[in-house]
Amino acid sequence: MNYISIQNIDSLDKWVKQALKIKKKPLKNKKLGKNKTLGMLFFNSSLRTRLSTQKAALNLGMNVMVMNFTSEGWTLEFEDGAIMNSGASEHIKEAAAVVSQYCDIIAIRAFAGLVDKEKDNAETVLMGFLKYATVPVVNMESATGHPLQSLADAITMAEHKPKHRPKVVLTWAPHPKALPQAVPNSFVEMMQLQDADFVITHPEGYELNPEITKDSKIEYDQDKAFENADFIYAKNWSNYKEYGQITNSDPNWTVTADKMKLTNNAKFMHCLPVRRNVIVTDEVIDSENSIVIEQANNRTYSAQLVLQKILENGK
Repeated sequence: MNYISIQNIDSLDKWVKQALKIKKKPLKNKKLGKNKTLGMLFFNSSLRTRLSTQKAALNLGMNVMVMNFTSEGWTLEFEDGAIMNSGASEHIKEAAAVVSQYCDIIAIRAFAGLVDKEKDNAETVLMGFLKYATVPVVNMESATGHPLQSLADAITMAEHKPKHRPKVVLTWAPHPKALPQAVPNSFVEMMQLQDADFVITHPEGYELNPEITKDSKIEYDQDKAFENADFIYAKNWSNYKEYGQITNSDPNWTVTADKMKLTNNAKFMHCLPVRRNVIVTDEVIDSENSIVIEQANNRTYSAQLVLQKILENGK
């Protein structure tokens, strides 16, 4: 069993309910991971993902090994048949096979390069480990998805779900750096598994991959999208058509208190880290309706549920 995409979930509702049970008694299955090792391989920086996944493994009694390929280890070659006479020192064939001997589960974090759309969509790093590893692989954020985050988002929304069918809005917001589409992609895929009025709002030209958004509703008027919303999820992503480019930095897309007044007293969500007073104003993120810290806490239980299911599957 691998956990690569939110689509690997057979029943989101059942998974969320199970995660909430884990949250109440996080050490209940402390013996499940005894003598098992999680190897966490980072090709990009991390705070919540690293700490929450490591804590989840420890809650299950697992040993944890962490390696940062940004500053440790050899540069890896991922192309089959490559003539390795330049930068890369080790091929993924050997690296994945060797790590598999040391670990019972391998978790990978590797962002999009935002230069070559085709290469990013091919998920070179993640797919390389999937192809050559002999143990289960977990996606801790790849070029096109962040399924641990979207599962945590589903858990968080379940804890704050209104009695009526909720309206959930994913809104683009400005950012000084080009960011990948991984988080919004997985959030969209997760919302497509929910019974909700789901709306994506962004400037024209900032459409996400249509193969992911499918028939999800898109609204280019942010104010209109916010009307009567129960959840506002803010996130920046760079242009998908003009790949990796910043073609809009309009500050009018920042989530403000006035815009939140258009909602149905909506909860504010963001995966963090967040650029204050760029993505969202202090007034909003510091308000009682901000649940970003709860989201971050639920990252532990989304990861713990995934690891638990993999361990149980391997019995």
